[in-house]
Amino acid sequence: MDGQLINAIAADEPEFLSLFPAGATLTRIATGFIWAEGPVWFGELNELRFSDIPNNRIMRWSPTAGLSVFRQPAQRTNGHTRDREGNMISCEHGGRCVSRTRLDGSYETLVTHWQGKRLNSPNDVVVKSDGTIWFTDPPYGIVSDHEGIAAESAIGNNQVYRFDPQTGTLDAVATDFDRPNGLAFSPDETTLYIADSGYARGHGHGEEEGRPRHVRAFDVIDGKTLSNSRVFAEIRPAVPDGLRVDTEGHVWISAGDGIHCYRPDGKRLGRVLVPEVVANLTFGGPGRSRLFITATSSVYAIETNRVGAQRP
Repeated sequence: MDGQLINAIAADEPEFLSLFPAGATLTRIATGFIWAEGPVWFGELNELRFSDIPNNRIMRWSPTAGLSVFRQPAQRTNGHTRDREGNMISCEHGGRCVSRTRLDGSYETLVTHWQGKRLNSPNDVVVKSDGTIWFTDPPYGIVSDHEGIAAESAIGNNQVYRFDPQTGTLDAVATDFDRPNGLAFSPDETTLYIADSGYARGHGHGEEEGRPRHVRAFDVIDGKTLSNSRVFAEIRPAVPDGLRVDTEGHVWISAGDGIHCYRPDGKRLGRVLVPEVVANLTFGGPGRSRLFITATSSVYAIETNRVGAQRP
């Protein structure tokens, strides 16, 4: 039932316990979805929005109004974030685009093509403090009709992009990923973390050997390009999907058994165990210290002693 409490904190290091208030427990706040994804918090509305991709809808939840549908149909939208003005930036599998929903409810498509070729199926997105939009573009929305519309890739590759809404310029900043997925900047924006969930591509078909199941870190050069790629964390079980960073630089990464938390130096501190496979997460609630987790058919929440670094 909703409101179920779960003792979920599993520490690898004693300091992990300090990241949570005493007695913190995981609460299931909503359920009944097929694949819940892309949570984003609207503090001024006291509202969480998230995707239910196969059901082709964006949901909203608040502690006062409960659960309702924000938009349906929703182009099988996946990840969301907010720009510097507070608008919702969304990755659409069905539309094969990145879109913007303004605070007044108006909707517009921002980017659909790279070098004249249709994007695959934008997956997850983050907005840098300069207003540029960085997003991943794996093929999850075109490999079948389950999370999008089956189609061939026009680009023939799965890339990470930087879009400048002021100039309309779209640049590929990383071109050597198998399945780029969640991404997040460090608090000072000198590092970009990007998940690669390529292992899931071959899992169950005997083709997973050697495919990535890790999060890579990159140096951000002049706010525009990436260099010095290195593996930051290997994720087991399953693969990394969404990830977020708090204001102290801890990296919180989705996994098959929950959320894995790492120090900026790559040391895993512990896990928040979740009874369903986790897709994504975000910080929200009063003070942006409540961790909201989208996990397969449900949404969970747990209080922390840390503050999410997402902007605005």
